[in-house]
Amino acid sequence: MRLILVEDETDLGAAIKQVLSHEAYVVDWFLDGNQAWQHLENSSTEYTLAIFDWMLPGVSGIELCKWLRKCQLTLPVLMLTAKDRMEEKIIGLDSGADDYLVKPFDMAELLARLRALHRRASYTGVTFTPQVKPRLLEVGYLTLNYNTHELTRHYTNGETQVLTLTIKEFQLLEFFMRHPNQIINRDQIINQLWEIGTAPVSNVVAAQIRLLRRKLGEEDSEALIETIYGVGYRLNIQTTEISS
Repeated sequence: MRLILVEDETDLGAAIKQVLSHEAYVVDWFLDGNQAWQHLENSSTEYTLAIFDWMLPGVSGIELCKWLRKCQLTLPVLMLTAKDRMEEKIIGLDSGADDYLVKPFDMAELLARLRALHRRASYTGVTFTPQVKPRLLEVGYLTLNYNTHELTRHYTNGETQVLTLTIKEFQLLEFFMRHPNQIINRDQIINQLWEIGTAPVSNVVAAQIRLLRRKLGEEDSEALIETIYGVGYRLNIQTTEISS
């Protein structure tokens, strides 16, 4: 999952980013509301969630929310603020925020609120289980567990295989599972899996694909994640789950 964070308090922003990165989020962090606005206007990056601070240099979190909703963008937004009066909470929610968290807060509560926003979001072709534990992404015979970073493969004979993935393997497979049977090119993968400002080496995508295929450990792993030479990669899978 990719998340945009707009927070001008550097210590807090760094702490939030560290916690979210450990939870397998790819986090683009902006210190300035204007920079975030320009990025959202000009970028094709697919974000799952957004965290906006209310008080920001340049454009405020409230203005960012209003702009998103004016553009009819449904990106779920969690608003962070030191403002705790009921009237101020109402302003934040009426401006387009989906949830509201008052500073100071516990990181466990932040993660729980993000999970709740994630569950309420709608994704085409992908099924999320309506529960907190475990949180699952199911496509075809593949199931990703967000709590354990495990992949479960269900076979027609009733057997299952459980594999523990690294954070980058998890992020890569999740991106494929959000776009089953679609060709995804190298630039799209880099844009979704590496944060803004990082410059991965030229062969990083091919190397990460090889690692994921090796982790799958099956003769059909290259057929499951197919290389379309000169174009990109494709997850070949039926989107109807095979029961175990």
